[in-house]
Amino acid sequence: MAINVKPVPTLDERINDIRAATAEVINDHILPNENRIWAARWDSANSSPDVHKEASALRRDIQQRVKKAGLWAPHLPEEYGGMGLSFMQQAYMNEVLAYSVGASALFGVVAPNSGNQKILVKYGTDEQKKRWLEPLVAGEMQSGFSMTEPDTPGSDPRSLKTTARKDGNEWVINGHKWFTSNGKRADFLIVMCRTEDPEAPADADGKMTQIIVPTTTSGVNIVRGVPVWGRDSDHCEIIYDNVRVPLSNALGREGSGHQAAQDRLGAGRVFHCMNSIGAMWRSFDLMNERAMTREVHGGPLEEKQFIQGFIAESYMDIQAARLMTIHCAEKMEAGGDPRVDISAIKVFVPEAMHRVVDRAIQVWGAAGVSGDLPLAGYYQGARTLRIADGPDEVHKVLMAKLILRRYHAGETWDFGN
Repeated sequence: MAINVKPVPTLDERINDIRAATAEVINDHILPNENRIWAARWDSANSSPDVHKEASALRRDIQQRVKKAGLWAPHLPEEYGGMGLSFMQQAYMNEVLAYSVGASALFGVVAPNSGNQKILVKYGTDEQKKRWLEPLVAGEMQSGFSMTEPDTPGSDPRSLKTTARKDGNEWVINGHKWFTSNGKRADFLIVMCRTEDPEAPADADGKMTQIIVPTTTSGVNIVRGVPVWGRDSDHCEIIYDNVRVPLSNALGREGSGHQAAQDRLGAGRVFHCMNSIGAMWRSFDLMNERAMTREVHGGPLEEKQFIQGFIAESYMDIQAARLMTIHCAEKMEAGGDPRVDISAIKVFVPEAMHRVVDRAIQVWGAAGVSGDLPLAGYYQGARTLRIADGPDEVHKVLMAKLILRRYHAGETWDFGN
């Protein structure tokens, strides 16, 4: 079933053109070949050299079509080969792009490379951009992001223990990380460290700095890919044992690591939510397709009131999630204070996605949990998002504090802004 994208009257012509062009590539070239494009990855047990070769050729062909259509790397400025989209333009493109599993990679948006590219664009020196960013954009390098630690709560960045101490003209890094994304294939990692400065040592109170570390550096010990949902992954556990890199490998000024992480996470949460909406959109279409075509107990599923309830409830979940996310993105682009809104969508959207996908699985029955449909992957992704980018509970506490702060200041809440 193709994605149905028509012009949105409230959007400008360029965004509508981008959404339509994105949908055209997805409908004409990705959805008809979806299983073949990713066959070697989704069904590695039954893959062969010929299957790998065909899949690689299909991906290259689609990527060339994307580039020819001017849709490559929407997250990057034009000077680095991207589309130069604004925040809102990219958000509106993402919900269409996410309709097909893995489509973002065919448009040049691959985590964590895309996030690292944006950080390098904003914080990198000219030398760092030439050495790391340009090859990364060209596809000549892979990167990873190394922040989470097994012995500290990811919801509390103040607890991070990995340190980087100065020794001459080098940083000496020691620490233990895991869930370092893309760790197996990365040529370099961006590592979140506590660094010494004139006012504090590199300990529990030290400021945070992001440092570029090539994976071939002595002392970078990649222990394993941490299994996720019972399957091998490239989210790696890594021990940094007296790793030495030049002081010039620090991204931005010393102590700017926390702000850089927030820059990445704030926008990332909106994009994750728009991606989730694309997945919900696909799940909704699949559920309705099944309801209209499946005969059970003397009639089509669509005539059963339980199923009609599923359709109505999923429609409401998707609309509410989408409008909340767009409102948050608009506030961010306008320069308002989006903290309550970011936390709200971070909690609500994955939960809504979980419900929408769950209903679609139920309607499809056994096929819903099979590898023949994207629903099982969506279901796992929705559950994972309730932990990723900060657990739901932390975001709810933050929302309550910020809301109550306004009331304590003598002002009630304004739901129009």
